[in-house]
Amino acid sequence: MLTAARIRGRLALAVIAVVVLSGCGTTTSRTANSAGRGTVNIQLVQKLAGGVTEAGAFTHLQALQQIADQHGGNRASPSPGYDASVDYVVGVMRKAGYDVSTPTYQASDSDDSDGHGDGHGDGGSRGGGDSAGGAALRNVIAQSHGGDPDRVVMIGAHLDSVQKGPGIVDDGSGVATLLEIANQLGASTKTRNTVRFAFFGSEEEGAVGSSGYVRGLSAAERQKILLYLNVDMVASPNGGYFVQGGQGDETSATGPAGSATIAGVLADQLKQTGVTAETIEFVGDDESAFVEAGIPSGGAENGDRKKKTQAQAQAWGGQAGEAYDRCYHTACDRLDNVNRVVLNHYLPALAGTLAHFATSDEKLAR
Repeated sequence: MLTAARIRGRLALAVIAVVVLSGCGTTTSRTANSAGRGTVNIQLVQKLAGGVTEAGAFTHLQALQQIADQHGGNRASPSPGYDASVDYVVGVMRKAGYDVSTPTYQASDSDDSDGHGDGHGDGGSRGGGDSAGGAALRNVIAQSHGGDPDRVVMIGAHLDSVQKGPGIVDDGSGVATLLEIANQLGASTKTRNTVRFAFFGSEEEGAVGSSGYVRGLSAAERQKILLYLNVDMVASPNGGYFVQGGQGDETSATGPAGSATIAGVLADQLKQTGVTAETIEFVGDDESAFVEAGIPSGGAENGDRKKKTQAQAQAWGGQAGEAYDRCYHTACDRLDNVNRVVLNHYLPALAGTLAHFATSDEKLAR
């Protein structure tokens, strides 16, 4: 597998044709994934993709592990561990200069369950434990200062774990990825569109936090969101490389029009790190509420309890016939469960994808 240094080297050496817009001073490029309709700031894409580090993300994973260890071994919502996780993320994002809010949502009064992506579209139950009986819980929303506030590019991950473990891969890896990208991007970096980071609670109870967030938006506020990119598990020990968007027969599986474009950009960014991704269907994670609201959506995840195929092992490395994540939803989903090589492919790819859409003048089909 590629080392971190070699991955960064591939990113730095990637050959991208650029064009300087007259009178603008911004280096941009027309991209195949936008079908020649839009321009992006290639310099920022390269800078952000090359600037994020797996070591930076791992610092946040260590903090989440410590929070779980200090609060009964988990960060499930509701729990003191979840509250401490919220406070940690709020502190990191405020220190980085973002406008941060903690809108509340009502926890489900039933033990909901849902499918989780596994590279094959049937990952099994998502039920994480007892419900909160309708208690008010917090999401974390952080927004940049730059960009058009009427054009919002949104990326999210779930902040809760199951009750059985600390959830360091699921989904501390997504949370840490967002925090590292946010720190490297900077809240005041000039982008064409506003960037919004979301950290949702109660995903393990049936994506309750993200559903509550979307329901709480007015029609006008929903219309401002150009796209949503979900990051759920990007460091599994035997992980694969999957992107979501535009695959399947039903809208719930493919996402609205424009979702395939998001998946295509993410796949291209992953390819620049040296891996070729598979595109899979959405299967009911935090993107579901955005999909139902007609917002173009994409997703990144590396698989959970299903087993890696021989062809996937040949393409990506790892062990054929073994689960992508042997510690999925268990107490061993700790720091030593993290595959730092897998994380180091997804991290720059997601950073580059976010920068692409943050600087793009294209409006995806709605």
